[in-house]
Amino acid sequence: MTRAWILPMLLVLCGSAVATGLTFKGNPGVAAALLPVFVLLAGMNSPLIFPSSIGALEAQRLSAADGRPVVFWRPGCKYCIRLRIRLGSHARQLHWVDIWRDPAGAAAVRAANDGNETVPTVVVAGQPYTNPHPEWVREQLSPPA
Repeated sequence: MTRAWILPMLLVLCGSAVATGLTFKGNPGVAAALLPVFVLLAGMNSPLIFPSSIGALEAQRLSAADGRPVVFWRPGCKYCIRLRIRLGSHARQLHWVDIWRDPAGAAAVRAANDGNETVPTVVVAGQPYTNPHPEWVREQLSPPA
């Protein structure tokens, strides 16, 4: 859990330090404009933008019951962030597993990726796909025509 918040907290602390330095140098306007950028970056790299994570075993059980894909992700992963943002509101239809919080999820990702924890790994009907295109993932949510 703590590891997921290291990068966001560093971004907020660095942004605060830069803004404080700019304010003392007589540039409060620049500081006021720059601090929200650091906060936004921290938010994008935090677990907050992702739907609630569940355990890998629970996600696999739910996926078997409802047919929805399982997404294995970790905070700070730019490809996971890209997938989440590009899916928009459709992201809530998937089952999300944070591999930093769930050892079984990390093991499932390593098993699918030759021992590497490469994310996002999306499992559709029991078949893993590493870093698939967001449009393809969205198509997997639609019922077959």
